Amino acid sequence: MAEHNALPLIVLSEQFAKLPGIGMKTAQRLAYAVISMSDEEAKKFAEAIISAKQDVGYCTQCQNLTEFDLCPICSDSRRDSSVICVVETPKDVTAFERTNEYNGTYHVLHGLISPINSVGPDDIKLRELLDRINKNNITEIIMATNPTVEGEATAMYIARLLKPMGVMVTRLAFGIPVGGQLEYADEVTLYKALENRNEM
Repeated sequence: MAEHNALPLIVLSEQFAKLPGIGMKTAQRLAYAVISMSDEEAKKFAEAIISAKQDVGYCTQCQNLTEFDLCPICSDSRRDSSVICVVETPKDVTAFERTNEYNGTYHVLHGLISPINSVGPDDIKLRELLDRINKNNITEIIMATNPTVEGEATAMYIARLLKPMGVMVTRLAFGIPVGGQLEYADEVTLYKALENRNEM
């Protein structure tokens, strides 16, 4: 940010730029937007950040973000608690819930196993998943990690851990997206589409 700007504005821009997906130009626009707020609006904005940071924690069961001991999904008696969909982040739970098709529960790992980035099994919420399986009558674990190297490695690692426990482990099907065109699909996507084909 240019040196002619006020230091507090520069500091605010730098803080916005630390957020994922926010470049310096967007950070500057956000900083100017905050400066143009009324004192009351700016106070509410700051209070919302502090409240979210202080009041939001992990669900004691699924590790999703919540302001309660149990998140609304885990505390819903209509959900099938014998099925757990394992995801990487809370954002993935939101994506599944938008479909209105899944009626089981979730488990949020808050990361993936990645030796290159020094992230091992103890650095994600894997122990909590194993505790849930040991304490409850779980019939199926759906591995819904992204189809990346880390996502696949994490899914395979967890599947190997659970095999002796007699729990069925399934993996999300991957392939051609709805509305996609075959000519633009990469080899791995085409292979997964063929591998996961269904009878019509």
